Amino acid sequence: MHDASYRFLKSLLTTPSPSGYEQRIQEVVRVWARPLADDVRTDLHGNVIAAINPTGSPRIMLAGHCDQLALMVQHIDSDGFLYVQPMGGWDMQILLGHRLSVWSRTGPITGVVSRKAPHILTADERKKIPEFVDIWIDIGARDRAEAETLVALGDTITVELSCQEMRNGLLTSPGCDDKVGVWTVMETLRLLHGRPLQAAVFCVSTVQEEIGLRGAHTSAYGIHPTVGIAVDVTHATDTPGNEKKQLGETKLNAGPVVFRGPNINPHVHERLAAIAKEKEITIQTRGAAKATGTDANAIQLARAGVAAGLVSIPNRYMHSPVEVVGLTDLDSAARLLAEFCLSVTEEMSWIP
Repeated sequence: MHDASYRFLKSLLTTPSPSGYEQRIQEVVRVWARPLADDVRTDLHGNVIAAINPTGSPRIMLAGHCDQLALMVQHIDSDGFLYVQPMGGWDMQILLGHRLSVWSRTGPITGVVSRKAPHILTADERKKIPEFVDIWIDIGARDRAEAETLVALGDTITVELSCQEMRNGLLTSPGCDDKVGVWTVMETLRLLHGRPLQAAVFCVSTVQEEIGLRGAHTSAYGIHPTVGIAVDVTHATDTPGNEKKQLGETKLNAGPVVFRGPNINPHVHERLAAIAKEKEITIQTRGAAKATGTDANAIQLARAGVAAGLVSIPNRYMHSPVEVVGLTDLDSAARLLAEFCLSVTEEMSWIP
């Protein structure tokens, strides 16, 4: 991976981005995009849109969502413990016992997800997955008065942010879903910089995907693309316990996944597959029998309709603090998208 691009990836993964509170990470994106794009703007929703050759035709939108799973402070009790509600789809069993960062007005505050120790749980409690009302966040405050000098209702919380390299070109970090998609889209921008394009390409870091694909709805409406490709993560099935008959066979570092199905325009899929073959980029193919839970869903339905595609990065342990991706898959996905954009001409028809 290109050295500056790897530093950018690490910066994305270690910057907080709860849904609706993406300002910090979007500044990281803007700093990266400004030297590479012809125009960089942020819309009223918070989506960052970096355009290259913006007067070209047709208009292509590439989208990765920058928001990550988080928690929100709902209540501070008399002893200074915080009670929270989820922002996105948490698995409580995975969340328990993790170190956290409370993103307060003065900066991050260390906390831990807590419940009663197993020694003092009742037999029934041991059998039950706790609800959010059954856990609390301990920030070490003496009482409510001290906690309220540090934390406000509505503050957001993430698991402790970090990223570590693993063996065989793998990387683990919370928030790979979908900061690796943002990275792919913005690395595509780098690969396209200074190269001849007929199409106008809009590389978008979208917001609020985890709570309803919201940023993709608004940015796609504003950009009005002919073609729109979302970059997200998908479940890698190269671990124990996965039913490949239902999920398909997807491996890390075996190439990005190019989807087919009713959410996907057939010409977009065919061109991505043809480019992959022509440029010797290894890809994996998956079917999605219904609308996907990705920005491709929102993009496809924007205005009078968009020719949508979906390229996904294989991801182990999705929606957990230990997501794992392969760096080769990221590089291949960015190269695939760049070569796709370079191949598109105004004369091409995307009508099925």
